[in-house]
Amino acid sequence: MRVLNYLELADRLDRSGIGTAVDQQRAALSDTDVDVLTNPWHDGHPGWALGGNVAFDDPVFREFDVAHCNMIGPGSVAVARHAKRHDVPLVLHAHVTREDFRDSFRGSNLVAPALGRYLRWFYSQADRVLCPSEYTKDVLESYPVEAPIEPVTNGVDIDALEGFKSLRGKYRERYDLDGMVVFAVGNVFERKGLTTFCELARATDYDFAWFGPYDDGPQASKTVRRWVSDPPENVTFSGWIDDIRGAFGAGDVYLFPTKAENQGIAVLEAMACGKAVVLSDIPVFREYYEDGHDCLICADRAEFREALDRLAANPGLRERLGENARETAREHSLDRVGERLVETYEGLV
Repeated sequence: MRVLNYLELADRLDRSGIGTAVDQQRAALSDTDVDVLTNPWHDGHPGWALGGNVAFDDPVFREFDVAHCNMIGPGSVAVARHAKRHDVPLVLHAHVTREDFRDSFRGSNLVAPALGRYLRWFYSQADRVLCPSEYTKDVLESYPVEAPIEPVTNGVDIDALEGFKSLRGKYRERYDLDGMVVFAVGNVFERKGLTTFCELARATDYDFAWFGPYDDGPQASKTVRRWVSDPPENVTFSGWIDDIRGAFGAGDVYLFPTKAENQGIAVLEAMACGKAVVLSDIPVFREYYEDGHDCLICADRAEFREALDRLAANPGLRERLGENARETAREHSLDRVGERLVETYEGLV
């Protein structure tokens, strides 16, 4: 079976959670009998697809048995239309929702309502919509998306994190980190709990580090620009780092006070590294994780502060949560992701 696994704007999304999720899909499928095609275009470039009906003529598309699109732009629309016109099963992966688009970029809250209407139309074209969680499925059904929706974990590439411990000293020295380091990984957005992260740092003596790129240009929100340009004294914003393993080596407690999330790949990566994880009390985390077993779940800033103080005072608790978290991460291995994707493709063909 030949499957198109397409990520539009891949070069711009390589530092994003979507880019990581697609890389993991392809890694998971590499151990199966599926022949993966990553580019749908005969000439390798979709620029002409924006020009009109020529994008829907047969010669411009390569041949595939299933089309699996991971983004929502014009290239993906062209692939979707081609698939529907030629009876090729169409899978649309819902990495983007109206809810997790909010509080991301400057003006994102204004665009979110129109985005929701667009997503309802776009995802409804699919023969199957895949999404990372039951929570996301409920969100999509509320739009409503009128296509079958199936949750499939994004998974975690455990093997890719091997060797993170060896980078601990190097990265702690590079960013001048000491003691119990509270950390986050990923793009710096207010939606991911930036203000809570910084205000908790201001109220404590722990070193805080956010490993990941941030935008301080015109499209950055005012909140992001304010915090990254004038952070509390004990907060480090690393910007892009070449080896993400260094972040998981340097940090001790993964803090993620996000407002909305479809799953959170970095949470699974922290768990795979055996880190104690502190999460916001939102439905998707209650779906996948158990408070007091493999994480601590907090409803407000006071509970976050209490959780950090408990973990600082009790290294044994950190170790126990980390061990259980490592077991949870194994339940999201790429082997399982590959199995689910193959089942989906075979069912549609």
